[in-house]
Amino acid sequence: MRNILVRGVAAGAIALLALAGCSSERSGGDATASSSAGSDKGFPANSLIGVALPAKTSENWVLAGDLFTNGLKEAGFQSDVQYAGSSTTVADQQAQISAMVTKGAKVIVIGATDAAQLSTQVEAAKQAGATVIAYDRLIKNTQGVDYYVAYDNFKVGELQGQALLDGMAKKKSSGPYTIELFSGSQDDNNSAVFFDGAMSVLKPKIDSGDVVVGSGQTDIKQTATDGWKAENAQRRMDSLLTSTYNGDKTLDGVLSPNDTLARAIITSVKGAGKPIPVVTGQDSEVESVKSIMAGEQYSTINKDTRNLVKQTIQMVKDLQAGKTPEVNDTKSYNNGVKVVPSFLLPPVIVTKENAAEAYANDPTLAPLTK
Repeated sequence: MRNILVRGVAAGAIALLALAGCSSERSGGDATASSSAGSDKGFPANSLIGVALPAKTSENWVLAGDLFTNGLKEAGFQSDVQYAGSSTTVADQQAQISAMVTKGAKVIVIGATDAAQLSTQVEAAKQAGATVIAYDRLIKNTQGVDYYVAYDNFKVGELQGQALLDGMAKKKSSGPYTIELFSGSQDDNNSAVFFDGAMSVLKPKIDSGDVVVGSGQTDIKQTATDGWKAENAQRRMDSLLTSTYNGDKTLDGVLSPNDTLARAIITSVKGAGKPIPVVTGQDSEVESVKSIMAGEQYSTINKDTRNLVKQTIQMVKDLQAGKTPEVNDTKSYNNGVKVVPSFLLPPVIVTKENAAEAYANDPTLAPLTK
């Protein structure tokens, strides 16, 4: 996901490396996929729609807020779009959702700050008659969430893992390849999904010895980046370079879960005077697209925020009209107590080779690929 306006679960190592399929969040199990939303009564066209988003820590969240504000207005709704603060983000978002319930919001769209700490607020929203849509991040352990709209985040991880392998093979014809693993913030439900998707691709290569994690750090708690903050990723990369790559040992690739962290990792490597390894990313941020075209960052993922917000607003419009919103997955995303009916959009891997095609319809990114 990205911003064209501003631009710029814990599991042990053995469990992760033994991963052979989807995470529990993508397993239906015995949970129900039923939803109480989609009443044939609908609600007035000028009703209040609440949108609770995390702090403005990345370009995609800033863009999402702008798009929701404008898109809901154009659709005839009143909107209350809120961001959590940068310090007490969970408490901020809990209070914001509660306020939206008090104001009588008919639908509340939530990009969760912490997926495991919103069940009380979500249940209160449901009791008040609101429909709850989890946006981009699945909300955990509650029956109250009605729908989930996101890019297929497990697929994102698979694409990142494959891009890492492909990029290293282009630079060096045969292994073993030495890599390091980074994952996102542990309070973000998507972090484990991205990581599990990537490990499902990398695991066979690690098992065969074709790929070696130089530091041995494969536990998601070791690879996590608190708050998705660039400085935390750069600090860990600095430490890895000092402890593991202080001699002639070569680092061939780094699994980075998003563009912000990818650029921090590259900054660390350059600062140490080392050759830049193959580094993955996600979000199609302007600076990373520039880096890809300059031959530094190897790949990113295109998850156009415009399409994700558009799909979410379409769900809201369907609910207002008394229709059941369209979903395309009723089996994969188990939040711990139910399988949440989902609409998943397809992510696209982007490298220098296909960037012009991937961003052909993006007025901000297309010029960067020429």
